[in-house]
Parts: sequence; C-alpha cells; structure tokens
Amino acid sequence: MQSRLLLHPLSPEEGGDPTHAGGKFWKSKSDSEWRLLADWVRVASLAPASNSETVAAEFNYYKTMVEPIFLKERPGHARCYGCHVLGGRDFHLEPLLAGSANWTDEQSRQNFQNARKQIAPGDPTSSRLLMHPLAPEAGGEEFHSGGRQFPSQSDPDWLAIAQWVRDAVPPVPAAEVDEVTQIYVTNSAGNTIDVVDSRSNKVVQVIRGIELPHGITFSPDGNRVYISNESESVLDVVDRKSGNILQKIALSDHPNNIAITKDGGRVLVGIRADPGAIDVIDTKLLRRTKSIPVYGSVHNVFVTPDGKYAVSGSIENKTATVVDLQTEKAVWKVQFDAGVRPMAFDTNPDGSTARIFVQLSGFNGFAIVDFAKRVEIARIKFPDQPTGFGTVEGRLGTPAHGIGVAPDGKSLWVNSTVANAVFKYSLPELNLIGHTDLPLVHPLGQAPSGSVPEWITFLPDSKVVYVSNSGAASVSVIDTTTLKIVTLIPVGEVPKRLNVLSIHGTSQ
Repeated sequence: MQSRLLLHPLSPEEGGDPTHAGGKFWKSKSDSEWRLLADWVRVASLAPASNSETVAAEFNYYKTMVEPIFLKERPGHARCYGCHVLGGRDFHLEPLLAGSANWTDEQSRQNFQNARKQIAPGDPTSSRLLMHPLAPEAGGEEFHSGGRQFPSQSDPDWLAIAQWVRDAVPPVPAAEVDEVTQIYVTNSAGNTIDVVDSRSNKVVQVIRGIELPHGITFSPDGNRVYISNESESVLDVVDRKSGNILQKIALSDHPNNIAITKDGGRVLVGIRADPGAIDVIDTKLLRRTKSIPVYGSVHNVFVTPDGKYAVSGSIENKTATVVDLQTEKAVWKVQFDAGVRPMAFDTNPDGSTARIFVQLSGFNGFAIVDFAKRVEIARIKFPDQPTGFGTVEGRLGTPAHGIGVAPDGKSLWVNSTVANAVFKYSLPELNLIGHTDLPLVHPLGQAPSGSVPEWITFLPDSKVVYVSNSGAASVSVIDTTTLKIVTLIPVGEVPKRLNVLSIHGTSQ
C-alpha cells in the first residue's frame, strides 16, 4: 500500500521511510493504529475527493489520530482541553460527560467541525490549529495563551495534525453542488453493502454488519436505507450518511426482496416461506403492521410504476400475485408453468401499467403479461448465440435472472446466465437491438465460466446500465447506446440486488 501517510512514520525495518523526522512512529504493520489507518487509506483511495463519504473517512482519521492530542498531557503544559473547553475560544472543544475520559461520537463530530474551521485544507502552515500553538522559533505565531505546545514541526503530534490537514477535503463550492447518484450493491454471501458513486464508478462507502443482505430500497428523502436481512429475518433500517444501523424490525419469517410504496410510507417485504406473504412495514412507526397473504412464498416483490399495486412472484407456486395497495389485499393472479423470477413493467400513455415482463425458471428468455387482461400473451426466447454457460455454474434452473425497463421507457434489458450476456430490446416493439457480453471467470486449470448475472439497474438519464456479476464479484457498467462495457467495479461476495439513489447536493 503506497501511502506516505502510512510508510513515512513506519519503522524502516518494516518498509518505512528512514528519513522520517518524527522517528519510528509505528514499529510494525501489526500495530493496531497502523492497521486502522491502513483500512482508512484503502477506502479513501477508492473515493473521489469531493464526495461526502471521503469526509466521513477523514473524520475517522481525525478521531483516531488527531483528537486524542487535545486530551494529551504534555510535560510542563496544561492539556489543550483545559482551555478550549471554556467559553469564548475560537476553537471550542465539547465538555466531557461526567466520569468519561473520552468524547462521545456525537461530541467528536462537533469537535471535528470546530477544528475544521481552524485549518486550511491542504496547507498546514496556513492553518491556525497548527501554527498558533507552535513555538515562534519553529515558525509559529508570536503568542499562544496555551503556551508553546509544539516545540518544532518535527513533533510527532504536530506531524499527525499536519497530515490530517494535508489530506483534508476542501469545502465544495456552491457551484459544484449538484445531484449525486449512487448505486447500492448487496453482497449476498457476505456482510456488506457497497455504495458506488456514479461519477467515478468507484466504491465510496461500505455499509457493514448485515449478514446475508438481500433486497434494498430507500426513503424518499434519501436519509434511510432499508435492507432485508436473511440471517436474522429482519428489515434493517440504516442511516445513509453514517452507514449505522438505526433499527432492526422483526419480520414474520425469512425475507427475500423488498420494495417501497411511492409515498415512502410502507416498505413491502417478500416473505420466502409458505404459505406466502408480503410484510408491511410502517416507515413512521418502524414496525410491521400487517402481513398480506399472497399465492405462494415470495421471491421478489415490486410496486407498479403508477404506485397502485404490488406484484409478488413465487418460484414454488409458479404464480404472480397482484395486490391492491389501497385495500392491501390480493386481487388477481397469473398462473405459469414454471417458477416466477424477477419482473419489470412498462406503462400506457396515461402512466398505468401496460405489461409485466416475467423471467421464469428453466426458460432462457421472458414471458409477457397483459396487465389489463390479466393473462400471459407471449414468450420471447433469447437468440441461440451466445450460449454455452450455466452448466458448470449450476444455474441451468435459472437461465435468466435480472430484468429492467430503462427510466426513459424506450428499452428493456434482460440478463441471461446461459449466454453470459445482457440483451437489449426496444419498447414498445420488443425488437432485439443487441447484447453485451459479460466478464468471464477464469478458474485455475479449468475453462472460463460465466459471471452469473443477477440484477439490473439504471442511471436516471438511462445512459448507463449496471449489471451485478454474482460469480465474478463485480458490477458491469454498460453504455446503453454503444452496448459497450465502460468499466468493471470490484465489489463483495456474490453481489445480487442493485438499486439507485439520487441525492440532491453533494454536501448531503
């Protein structure tokens, strides 16, 4: 890991820089602080410098490496805390709670904001936090009422603060505040959710601590993330900015995919257990208020584009159930000859639902349901080429998984495991436009296998489509016009569901 912040103060015997004026700050890479900082550097290196998640990583460094200095007892000096906790100081520190030796996380965040007002990001020698307490003969200001806390610019604590200042994220000018779109990826065989910034197509945040995450959706204001948790049979409510779990809501049984109503008032959780239900979670009360009976255990649940209905699909019962969201009751169903997998919808000119496009077990293509007539009207099989995948991957029972209508309503995109590709069809005609080959996996000593595509989502402008490659631990970023892969994003173990969140203003 080539980072001066890590290697400069590290012991030369461990690969560090022998010229570090502060000496061997860390004797070994096994030092707990070194490893913590290494984790931060790894995450920070993935993030564009202007996004809010980088500021969050910066806070973690501040709290670990800088803030303890303010409580440190330096020989012959009062602690920084002793003066700066008092009123009337330009740099104010929060008072410690009674009996506590450290600040709470909330207090640290306030201290962080106060300290940031005393620095010039990227320029230590123009930062009052560093120059005011530095000895005048070392280049500091003439007088500091707290004394000469740092005798030289080689002082290890001064250097630790200076490094924070060098790497600090500059404030975002008002002209640069715009809409940020992020792609959330649930790593279904792990305990993380990767958050991708669409501008850089890099992971900028990792939400941790949810084992076997599955479905994912968001509150309308973007402040909350809702994630179905298969290991605990709960719906996790997560604070988007911090990634912290706010609450765990018990479900009636094992969950699968989820959806949210148009007004954001209810999260609908598909229950993957017979006899079949959609759990209704009130987002104000943050509790389950009802379980709607449907026809068979639920693999996926969707809300129609007009917001009037929810549609659940059952693999075991080979059924799609339509639920009226006003009455919260099942109103009709479509019976198939195979298990119901993912679905997508297109609309009539008035915004009502026109058709449901349904992927089925054992069928390398998709079925079409006329929503008004409530019947299947056609099936479209994928071309014979490309092909040859799915056998060694053990996925012939699910030859096609992942389907979506672009936000502009002009195209339908459908994954094929057998083809190791994603196909593009025109709407409303459903003419095949072309396909994009997905990445290959190269097992040691074996022939290449497919990446097992799982899910599809789009940027709001319909110019880019994202496909999760569950067998390749990556996400393909595809230009919807050229059908070329722009880049591959490394993510966690067995990425499945994808969802897009647009946030107004990078400062958020």
